[in-house]
Amino acid sequence: MTRVLVKATGRCADERGDVPGWVLITLMTAGLVLVLWGVAGPALTGLFEQAISRVSSF
Repeated sequence: MTRVLVKATGRCADERGDVPGWVLITLMTAGLVLVLWGVAGPALTGLFEQAISRVSSF
């Protein structure tokens, strides 16, 4: 039983995770957000201003 615990503990201690993968995913997500914001930002701003002007007219 002790051997099994030692082997399992050794395997868990060696795993550090996939840090470069998570950094890449984070950077790609941030890039996509910036691109979408750049493309859809003016349209969403116009839509918001139109909605506010309609609500304000009541």
